[in-house]
Amino acid sequence: MKQILAAFVFAFVSLTSQAQNKGLPDFTELVEKQGPAVVNISTTQVIRSAARGVQPFSFDEDDPMSEFFRHFMPRQPGVPGAPSAPREFESRSLGSGFIISPDGYILTNAHVVDSADEILVRLTDKSEFKAKVIGADKRTDVALIKIEATGLPIVHMGDPNVLKVGEWVIAIGSPFGFDNSVTAGIVSAKGRSLPQENFVPFIQTDAAVNPGNSGGPLFNMKGEVVGINSQIYSRSGGFMGISFAIPIDVAMDIQSQLKANGRVSRGRIGVVIQEVTKELAESFGLSKAQGAAVNAVEKGGPAEKAGVEAGDVILKFDGKPVVSSSDLPRIVGATKPGSKITMQVWRKGASRDLTVTVAEIAEEKQVARSARSAKPPEQAANRLGLVVSELTAEQKRDLKVNGGLLVEDIRGNAARADLRPGDIILAFIARGETTEIKSVEQFNKLLMSLDKAANVTLLVRRGELQTFVTIKGLPDKKAE
Repeated sequence: MKQILAAFVFAFVSLTSQAQNKGLPDFTELVEKQGPAVVNISTTQVIRSAARGVQPFSFDEDDPMSEFFRHFMPRQPGVPGAPSAPREFESRSLGSGFIISPDGYILTNAHVVDSADEILVRLTDKSEFKAKVIGADKRTDVALIKIEATGLPIVHMGDPNVLKVGEWVIAIGSPFGFDNSVTAGIVSAKGRSLPQENFVPFIQTDAAVNPGNSGGPLFNMKGEVVGINSQIYSRSGGFMGISFAIPIDVAMDIQSQLKANGRVSRGRIGVVIQEVTKELAESFGLSKAQGAAVNAVEKGGPAEKAGVEAGDVILKFDGKPVVSSSDLPRIVGATKPGSKITMQVWRKGASRDLTVTVAEIAEEKQVARSARSAKPPEQAANRLGLVVSELTAEQKRDLKVNGGLLVEDIRGNAARADLRPGDIILAFIARGETTEIKSVEQFNKLLMSLDKAANVTLLVRRGELQTFVTIKGLPDKKAE
């Protein structure tokens, strides 16, 4: 009896073990085949400091990232008693990439190679090559670089559209400089929209991604690249279980334009949109919450010429459904400028088709800080916590605006709002009234006229886009 019982227990344990093993994926063959096409990218940027001994970064000794940055960005000691003088030093950073053609074209993130004076690519066989940037697109964070080599191993591309939530994926890259590190996880979600990221439907995974993984590939179980690891959500600077990858079909479209033209051409129609909530859908007479509600239409823009009106809801663009408002910038942006497209809108309880000729998004212009942006002691923030300056005639001409204030610095209460240095404040909205901003004096008087409990909404120009930013509650009526 004991022998029969022992045999039964052995058989049960064996079957359980086999079932468990069968359910776990084996990544070894995939890594062996695809690993050699993943590269380490190190960049060097020469930075000129204002004085000897001044450091570009400072770290809390308890910060878990401090040891990493001390290792790769060594301190530049000053000389006691030496006169203050400009000094150059090197800033180094690390990232990853993957080879897409045997003659040396490599995909990575734009932020990996941004402002680099030298880019060094290291392969798994330890050979090193200097790389040049063919083109980079900050809006999608995709860059194409090239090394002079032939016969290189390459990755194979997959289709991120057939990825399923819950499917196994692996990331290969160089976290903290550890070449060809392999991590595994699953697809947590698809089509994620992130703040200020209008052109990428991100793949969310729980594969461990850390500093240095940026630009590396995300593989499916067939050994095909389905994404480029780009961002993590973290409160510590390290991995917390949420990472985001750029779908490879988006990246390949970008790289083909970069390779052909050195830049990316995107479509625009000139509308300001917002999400359609359940309440809005009911008021519009829609059967469900869908589409992009049009808040404003650019005067003289493609949408106005096509007959789009504020209050319309865009349901389809070029036959593609607009399920949420975040879908529209991606679809329009991927449309070739000059194309005539049919757009379905919902207006006054019925749908109608409009034909729009897609225009091109201009190159994003960064407004240069004024000479006052050095923030001398006498330059105080206003009641809202903003240091602002009036635009020069040249800046107004470049931006095609009649007025507005440049945000130089953000302090106090304003730091909680979605404002950034370089933003242009175009209008001030409070107590149901909208006022175009023409001068610093006018802006500060408007702020001082409000009660402490008042909320302020600002119309802000950021690059080629406009957005509303609301700041809730004001400090006492005195400059900060």
